[in-house]
Amino acid sequence: MQAFSSRYDAALALAARAHRDQLRKGTDLPYIAHSVHVSIILIRHGFDEALAIAGLLHDVVEDTDTPLALIAAEFGDAVAQLVEAVSETKSADGAELPWEQRKAEKLAHLQAGSPDVAALKAADAIHNLRSIIADLHSDGPAVWQRFKRGPAPTLGYYHAILEAVREKLGAHAIVAELALAVTELEQVAGGSA
Repeated sequence: MQAFSSRYDAALALAARAHRDQLRKGTDLPYIAHSVHVSIILIRHGFDEALAIAGLLHDVVEDTDTPLALIAAEFGDAVAQLVEAVSETKSADGAELPWEQRKAEKLAHLQAGSPDVAALKAADAIHNLRSIIADLHSDGPAVWQRFKRGPAPTLGYYHAILEAVREKLGAHAIVAELALAVTELEQVAGGSA
């Protein structure tokens, strides 16, 4: 990917506007930091601009009122399809869906998706795992209170992501980075898992 792209800047601006009032769970860190990290992980692993843009926008539909049609109109169907593939349906008929159902849906999308979907989900998981690990180091086991489920279900979910990503991407370096992050979370979580 080249060093500058007006398309990438437009995606960054859209993500920043969409997430402007959001913070990372249990922190005072602006949410946009997560989107930027996901994009950087993808760029670092050599993925193309469309995937890097999807990294910036991957939570915009799921966590804001931004319609998928806007992403398709501004960044193309390929980017919109990637965002849709990693977006979670959080509620139905006004009721929040159970955590297990939402995660099973995400895993099904991942398993049915392309290698690019797997790369996007891997980058998202890597940053989330690294954030949990850092928070456990600084705040201890109280970090788990931020999540719908405790350490064991959370680790189980990340193991399932790793296996699905490994099936799609084989020995790609992003898979190795994800495997390392899962292992490190297991070690840091220790007895609380």
